[in-house]
Amino acid sequence: MVDGTRGTTARIRDTRKTTPGLRALEKYAVVCGGGVSHRGGLYDAFLAKDNHLDGLSPKQLPAAIVAAVSRARRHASLAFVMVEVDTAAQFSALLTLPRGVVDAVLLDNMTPAVMRRLVAQRDRRAPWLQLEASGGINVRSVGAVARSGVDFISSGAITHSAPQVDFGLDIARGAR
Repeated sequence: MVDGTRGTTARIRDTRKTTPGLRALEKYAVVCGGGVSHRGGLYDAFLAKDNHLDGLSPKQLPAAIVAAVSRARRHASLAFVMVEVDTAAQFSALLTLPRGVVDAVLLDNMTPAVMRRLVAQRDRRAPWLQLEASGGINVRSVGAVARSGVDFISSGAITHSAPQVDFGLDIARGAR
């Protein structure tokens, strides 16, 4: 995945989706492979996923995010605030928020062409906002996604579906 981003500024990021009991090791493996590990779990940042936004129109989205983030910041110290969107209309609505409410937007299951348009829109209206692509990205598609101009690309497959190393330790009796 990292090799597929060569020649771009995009970085590969892990997700919180890890094998139970192996999170620290899997996240360390991502870093060793040239990726970025950006959070430990659900406890250290605010992430509004698409199912949290279900039923909200793009017009309602900014006020709902401001209210939710305000509540979360009263109760916890957050490393960052990220909102997942799956439509260009949701993304445009988030661009109306002032700097400091949302740090990053996760562009979920979008084509590289759509991502390019949203990157250009971000660059004009909110250049401080980080954009992360996710959803179905694999070794074959990562290059096109990276060339869209997003800052980060996340894939749960690099942790929860990484191939296993099959090794054994055989001890022969009487051997020295």
